[in-house]
Amino acid sequence: MDGFKEHDHLSCVSTALAAADETCRQNGWQFTPVRRRVLEILLEHHTALGAYEVLERLGAEGFGTKPPVAYRALAFLTDHGFAHRIERLNAFVACAQPGSGHHAPAFMICRSCGTVGEAQSPASGPLGQTAEAAGFVIEQAVVEAEGLCATCQGPSV
Repeated sequence: MDGFKEHDHLSCVSTALAAADETCRQNGWQFTPVRRRVLEILLEHHTALGAYEVLERLGAEGFGTKPPVAYRALAFLTDHGFAHRIERLNAFVACAQPGSGHHAPAFMICRSCGTVGEAQSPASGPLGQTAEAAGFVIEQAVVEAEGLCATCQGPSV
């Protein structure tokens, strides 16, 4: 799942939901209807959503209107790698590689349309190589780059 590439979005959504279902089943985690619906909401578009945007949707669908409803579901999804928190936006986005065990992705955020793309972990690139050479173990590294996606840049002049 990559927000900036043409793809079969229905397939990307169904693949992510199936991965979440399977991972939860294998680990004995409860993938409750609220948790599943929050993941579906995050998967609808490749944009980050704030907790209150998610809560508004949940409330409209009868899942409850109290903030803990959304925050607990989002915490579950981020704790188990089904979603990520975008610190810069104070928002959440569905994981592009759920269940893959990857760590600390890099995010590309289009400041115009809000699309978020997930890239390879900075810890596995040049930063990781530099850290390894220095005997340093990276435990967490998240890169959030803001700019314009190809669509929002428009045609080249």
